[in-house]
Amino acid sequence: MRAFQCIRFLAGAVLLGLIAQTPAHAAGWLEKTLYMTGPRYDAVLPPSEAALDTIAARFAQKEGRFWNSSAQILGFERVRETAFRPWAPGTIPRRFCTARALVSDGRKHAVSYWIGEDTAMIGMSWGVEWCVDGFDRDWSYSPRCKMARP
Repeated sequence: MRAFQCIRFLAGAVLLGLIAQTPAHAAGWLEKTLYMTGPRYDAVLPPSEAALDTIAARFAQKEGRFWNSSAQILGFERVRETAFRPWAPGTIPRRFCTARALVSDGRKHAVSYWIGEDTAMIGMSWGVEWCVDGFDRDWSYSPRCKMARP
């Protein structure tokens, strides 16, 4: 009985090894039609002004929590859209915008941001990514917030 279990185990291991070595194939027609439908974007995004409160709140949170700074955005001016869906049609719809922010340091800083469809937490609604020029301390959008623009 023990020998039979050992042979079964070895045969299973050999079979598993052979299966693991076969090349992977792309999804077939049936798989694509059943559940690999791809994104369905409506390209319905709020205007550029809709994200300003979120940017101000997240800016204050980021500065206070990670950089031990009391910097806050006091207001925005010259808010404008710079591009809408600048890339290929199948990509996530994004509205790119710029603004000038009056920061509590007494200076006005350029803000580059985009609003994307289904890019919020778990893709439930629109999300926003932003960069305040002069406050990109971790260089996420370097140089000078260029990577936050189209």
